[in-house]
Amino acid sequence: MLGVVIKGGREGAWSVVDATRILSITGNLGDVKTTITHPATTTHGRLSDEQKAAAGIEEGIIRIAVGLEDLEDIKRDLARGLDRLVD
Repeated sequence: MLGVVIKGGREGAWSVVDATRILSITGNLGDVKTTITHPATTTHGRLSDEQKAAAGIEEGIIRIAVGLEDLEDIKRDLARGLDRLVD
């Protein structure tokens, strides 16, 4: 599993999440398929802003749990989302 902070806060993070086609959007990271989530609105969505800050949950964080798909497919799928952030 890895977490990355995407520039642009929540909007930037969801732009990446929404662009993926292979990665499954979910709040549950335990699966054999690769999953992607936005913790600030899923796993930590019920916390107050203060609690999120104390836990290190920024609006721009996305978490990815790598599954059994071909690594090149996963990389291409993530690149599709990350490319949206480049001017």
